[in-house]
Amino acid sequence: MIASQPLAPREVVDRAGALRGSSSTELTLAEQSHVIAELMRSLGAAHPRQTVRLIETHISFVLLDGAYAYKIKKAVNLGFLDFTTLALRRHFCEEELRLNRRFAPQLYLDVIAVTCEGGLPTLGGSGAVIDVALRMRAFAQDGLWEQLIERGGLEAKHVDQLAQSLCGLHRDATVSSSDSRFGEPAQLRVPMLETLDALDTVLIESQRKRLADLRAWEAPAFTALQRHFARRRTQGRVRECHGDLHLGNVTLIDGQATMFDCLEFDAGLRCTDVMSDVAFMAMDLMRHARSDLAYRFVNATLECSGDYDGARVLRYYIVYRALVRAKVAALRGAQAPRLHMGSQAGPASDPVQAYLEVACACIAPSPPVLFVAHGFSGSGKTIWTGRLLESIGAIRIRADVERKRLANLPPLTNTASELRAGLYSSATRAATHQRLREAAKSVLRGGFHAILDATFLRAKPRDQARSLAQELGVRCVILDFQASAATLRQRIAARTRLGNDASEAGLAVLDDQLTNHEPLGAHERADVLGINAEQPWSSASLAAVWRAVSGVTT
Repeated sequence: MIASQPLAPREVVDRAGALRGSSSTELTLAEQSHVIAELMRSLGAAHPRQTVRLIETHISFVLLDGAYAYKIKKAVNLGFLDFTTLALRRHFCEEELRLNRRFAPQLYLDVIAVTCEGGLPTLGGSGAVIDVALRMRAFAQDGLWEQLIERGGLEAKHVDQLAQSLCGLHRDATVSSSDSRFGEPAQLRVPMLETLDALDTVLIESQRKRLADLRAWEAPAFTALQRHFARRRTQGRVRECHGDLHLGNVTLIDGQATMFDCLEFDAGLRCTDVMSDVAFMAMDLMRHARSDLAYRFVNATLECSGDYDGARVLRYYIVYRALVRAKVAALRGAQAPRLHMGSQAGPASDPVQAYLEVACACIAPSPPVLFVAHGFSGSGKTIWTGRLLESIGAIRIRADVERKRLANLPPLTNTASELRAGLYSSATRAATHQRLREAAKSVLRGGFHAILDATFLRAKPRDQARSLAQELGVRCVILDFQASAATLRQRIAARTRLGNDASEAGLAVLDDQLTNHEPLGAHERADVLGINAEQPWSSASLAAVWRAVSGVTT
């Protein structure tokens, strides 16, 4: 915090201005504190009707005058970052501006000099440069997701917005060059091992058993995933990501989810597999007891990107991100010891424990199940399975979306394909189901429940899905959605009028389905769970699915 001793800002500024250019001119952290105090006074005088505030972190001073935020990096060297010289602080301010403008140009304005004017520090003056500041547009702190989630204000639509923005960032981000080490399996494992080692020195005794379990899980998990990490790197999945995507770095601006404050000081931590960004936000939602939103976010992101192969490595990254946050919380706790931390402290009172619990839950998931949605168009499969995936922690693959993806079309494109032609030809249908099975295989091998959302009105695709489950040694459950023809026609007519769904199935398609479908056979009945699609989602229907997940036949 700012020093409490009498300040002498003029002397500090005079020294920095007079000696600028030699190795001894660099401001120390204590001298920066004096400059910050004087800048606060000048901002207060310039904006008498505003409360000028200082937000101080371990690496930055942030001055807020109501309209703008001025971020000045501290003259510190913490090992993983070095801001001790003016040149380094300028470089990383410019990097922060460049990187964050990719997704929040309305917030990140410019980099301005802190200059010496008449012996006093000034923001954006023309005198001798003594420091540098990143200027941002200020925003209301009550829009921060870490505050929204605490008061129950974080909604599904916000999560969907973030998923779309993140996919856009990843799509346009610079791909890591083949001659860099970013994303190499050995390189990406280093921070995981360093974090495990660091935690071993800061955790209390009752928590070290969990750490031992995590360490025992990590070694074989990394070995099994090593070739997948390498393949994803060659496929261009290692990109210049956000790198620090937790709830504290997302806010609502004019009602829209907006990322900010990405990781600028270490390209090696920022240039990573895109799934590491996805995992970070999912993990933080889980830590705040919102696994429903976590899985909604994962699903929305994967449905947008089509990167279902990423499910293979997602669990490893969730564990890594949870351990990093546990380490940060433990180090902060060491600086300001928590009362009664340990076996009697729950997740709400002990963030270290909460992050460890997320990591430990992730390494011991329930056996994955393949769910196959079966039913006519309009039977509510997509809406119902959307609730299901949030409730049980599953990843869904939709035929209507993947069919368009195979044709390089956005999901809501209307191709006006005729019955059994165009995107609905037998060849396209076979390719779509092949795509669904490939995606489901990645999801299941990643240890997640998979939901295939298609009509599955033909026996062959159903048999192929059941064969996949048998190949992988997982249970297959057919969710049989049942509704009257009248209800189906009413829903399809309403959906067609709205035009907001990836499905193009109209009434003609429904009539064809009703006439030519192949009913479930006797050999399938043991795997069938009937769903009354006339009724809305209920706790009773969820309980039936949970029984299926646990392996109890119904």
